[in-house]
Amino acid sequence: MKTPSTYSDAVKSWGLVIAIVLIGTVLSFARPNFLTVSNLVNVIRQISINGILAVGVTYVLLTGGVDLSLGSLVALTGVVAATFGSSQYPVVLPVMAGVLTGAACGAANGVVVTKGKVAPFIVTLGMMTVARGLALVFSGGRPVSNLSPGFTRLGGDVAGVPIPVLVLAVVALVSVVCLNNLRLGRHIYAVGGNEKAARASGINVDAVKMFAYTVCGAFAGIAGVVLAARITTGQPNAGIGYELDAIAAVVIGGTSLSGGVGGVGGTILGALLMGVINNGLDLLNVSSYYQAIIKGVIIVGAVWLDRNREKS
Repeated sequence: MKTPSTYSDAVKSWGLVIAIVLIGTVLSFARPNFLTVSNLVNVIRQISINGILAVGVTYVLLTGGVDLSLGSLVALTGVVAATFGSSQYPVVLPVMAGVLTGAACGAANGVVVTKGKVAPFIVTLGMMTVARGLALVFSGGRPVSNLSPGFTRLGGDVAGVPIPVLVLAVVALVSVVCLNNLRLGRHIYAVGGNEKAARASGINVDAVKMFAYTVCGAFAGIAGVVLAARITTGQPNAGIGYELDAIAAVVIGGTSLSGGVGGVGGTILGALLMGVINNGLDLLNVSSYYQAIIKGVIIVGAVWLDRNREKS
């Protein structure tokens, strides 16, 4: 016979899957076109950007930090990638330019957090403003267009599968291996679980945090490149509010805001749940004004659930 704690663990493990299935079932009755192949492909395509960002910020949240600059980094890296995305350059150049720009911004966050001892909330809030300003300066306040077909193909499909989804799958797989099977992953959990104990046991806490913020920035760069390829322009105003969606997906997926608890699997499920809800609201013709209210309620609810998990 199962103990209550075992039942509790089962609910935590399968709660998101059950929620996705229930919401999907309700939507399939309300809108029969929800379960069509084209719409389901559209759902996973839509969550790809948020999923990549969410996986990246999972590293930071696991260390007990936070990154509010993700949306602005998407805009900046998309503009940088689009600037080099013309036909005169090979595709690898704009991709690397975008990813390295994101990694550099993430590393800058990490340096100020670890060496400057400034709260992550303040540091990344500042980077959010700086990166948005850099995107506007770099682009002259205008969308960067005339991208090469090779670059825009990154936002298309291969064998009927959206390339952004394949990118998300690779990012998630690499992160699962890193967090679950490498010593560095165990150090990330240790730092988030108890920083003082981790430092006392010989773990280089500053290096671990630097790694987490740099990876988070690099993944934001990947998301920015993919988004620019999808919309065929580098938009300096892109990514507004993306950081909230990503953090909400991670917390809904079971990662604690206090650090040390969570994982990539739950993050992907959290992003999928938010994607299903957003898609359902669109199919139900819910006003974007009300969608913003609902999203805010979801974010607050996610934090409330996180606090309850910590108390239990």
